[in-house]
Order: sequence, then structure tokens, then C-alpha cells
Amino acid sequence: MKISVIITLKKDVLDPQGKVIHQALDGMGFDGVNEVRQGKYFEINTNETNAKKAKDKVEEMCKKLLANLVIENYKIIDTQ
Repeated sequence: MKISVIITLKKDVLDPQGKVIHQALDGMGFDGVNEVRQGKYFEINTNETNAKKAKDKVEEMCKKLLANLVIENYKIIDTQ
């Protein structure tokens, strides 16, 4: 079963990489972009066949390793 996860910085956390991307887009003539926030995307393929158990495992992975819960949020977006 494949599960996708998006991890982003919390809104109050400064995102220097997003700021650099925003400046680069502005310099390339892409006007009208108010803000860019950068994040991480994971596709996790597991042998688990039960969707709830697979999601619970991935949630545990996020809490223990993939996301820094002090400054990041995570969202499990896709279960296949």
C-alpha cells in the first residue's frame, strides 16, 4: 500500500528557502506571487494491506522521524 505525506513548516516559522524561491521567481518575471512556502513530500510503500494500520504506521513515522513537530506540520494525503 502506498501512502503520501506532505510536511510543511508551521505558519509562524520563518522559511528562508521559500523566501529565496520567491525572490528567484520574482526575478524571472513571475509577478503576483505573494509568498512561497517550501516543504517535503514522501511516498511510503508498505507491505501493510489494512489501510487503517498502514496510515497509523505512517503517522507514527511522521511523529518519530519524518517531521519535527515543534516547527513542522504533516498531512497524510493519499492512501492507495
